Amino acid sequence: MNRDLKLEGKVAAITGGTAGLGRGIAEAFLAEGAKVALFARNPEKGARVVEELRVDRPGKDRVVFVAGDVMDQGDVEGFIDTVVDTFGTIDILVNNAGGAGDLQPLVNLSDEAFDEAMKWNVYSTFWACRRALPPMIDKGDGRIINMSSMEGKHGKPVFTAYTAAKHAVNGLTKSLAREVGEAGVTVNTICPGLVVTDIIKNNGPETAKAMGMEFDDMITMFASEAAIKRPNTVEEIAAMALLLASKEGAGITGANLSVDGGTAQF
Repeated sequence: MNRDLKLEGKVAAITGGTAGLGRGIAEAFLAEGAKVALFARNPEKGARVVEELRVDRPGKDRVVFVAGDVMDQGDVEGFIDTVVDTFGTIDILVNNAGGAGDLQPLVNLSDEAFDEAMKWNVYSTFWACRRALPPMIDKGDGRIINMSSMEGKHGKPVFTAYTAAKHAVNGLTKSLAREVGEAGVTVNTICPGLVVTDIIKNNGPETAKAMGMEFDDMITMFASEAAIKRPNTVEEIAAMALLLASKEGAGITGANLSVDGGTAQF
C-alpha cells in the first residue's frame, strides 16, 4: 500500500540548492512528492545535480535548475518568476543561500565586507520573500523557511557581520509571520549548529585561521559546545524543513527553531 506523500503536488524553490543543506532539503522534498526548483551560481554544477536528482525518480520534470547570484536582486526575482512560469505556482520558499564572508574583528571590518554579509544573507531573503508572497497570499497558502544559524541567537568573535545578518533574518521572520499569518502563509527560520558539509570543508580552514586555530581544532571546539557533543547532520536539518513545509507544520510560524544539538539553548 502506497503511503501518502507529505508534499504531493507542491512546488518548492530553494536557493543555494545544489550542495550541502540545500541539496539535502531538495532530496527530502522530492522524496515526499514535491516539484523542486534549485537556484545557485554554477550552471555546470546545477545541470549535474539536476541529473543526479532525477535518477530513479518518477516524473523527471519535477526538478529544475536556475543559475544566478543571490546577491543580485534581478537574479533572485527572476528565479521566483521562473519557478511560477515553469510550475504555475510556488508553495514553498527555502532561503538557504548565505554565508559568513570576511571574518575580521570589527575594527578591521570594511564597509564592503559588512554590506556583502547583509546582501548575501538578509537582502537575498528579503527579495525572495517579497517576490514569492503575492502568489502565496492569493491562494491563501504558503510556507517560507529562512535558513539562519546558531549565530542568529548568540555571538562569536570575528563573526560580527554574519551574526548581525542572521539576527536580522530572525527578526524579519518574526515580523513577516505576523503580517501574513491570516493569509495562510507561515514563516520560520531554522537555526542549524555545525554541519560539516563540503562547503565547511572547503572554506573552514580560512575560518579557523581567522579564529586563530587549526581546522580540526575548530570542528572539535564547535562540537564540544553542543549538548550532543557532535555536529548535526544534513538529514536532521532537512527533517525540520520537511516538517515546516508540510501540513503538519501549519501551526508553527514566527519561530526561530534551533537544530543545533543544544548549542544555543534558547
